[in-house]
Amino acid sequence: MFVLVALTPSSTDAQTSTNQSSSAVTPAPVSVDPATASFTGQAGVILITIKPAMTDAYELVIHTLQGALAKDTDEARRAATKGWRVFKASEGDAKGNAVYVHLFLPAVPGFDYRPSLLIDALVKDLAPDLLTKYQESIAGAPSKLSLTELANMAVAPVVAPAVKKPGGR
Repeated sequence: MFVLVALTPSSTDAQTSTNQSSSAVTPAPVSVDPATASFTGQAGVILITIKPAMTDAYELVIHTLQGALAKDTDEARRAATKGWRVFKASEGDAKGNAVYVHLFLPAVPGFDYRPSLLIDALVKDLAPDLLTKYQESIAGAPSKLSLTELANMAVAPVVAPAVKKPGGR
């Protein structure tokens, strides 16, 4: 429930505000970490570009995380990562970087899928420089997409859309 409250300034406040620029303190919006890898839709995709010389380090971290998740007993984390798949594109990006596609189908809304956070939580005996190499391997900011299904082409639609004929008939 949201409540909107309107405040009417007193005449002295109104005079002061006309003579001065607005100095009212507005509460800062709740800050969301821009690096958060969480989704609002039914599915999610993250595209990550990795420096060509560092793909081995990146893949080692992903495989290490995969092994840790396979042994994990936390039900929330197991549910969130159940539909997580990682693909390596055959093609690189325009700068020659390797492209990895993380697909989350389904995605658990609000769950932060960042590998670095999960590694920190799950892998206690990680080589100290492995996480550093992982972070250094990333060529640029990942692209993140929250997805909502429009159509599943493998099944007939529940309600067929009306098709208008030319001429309005």
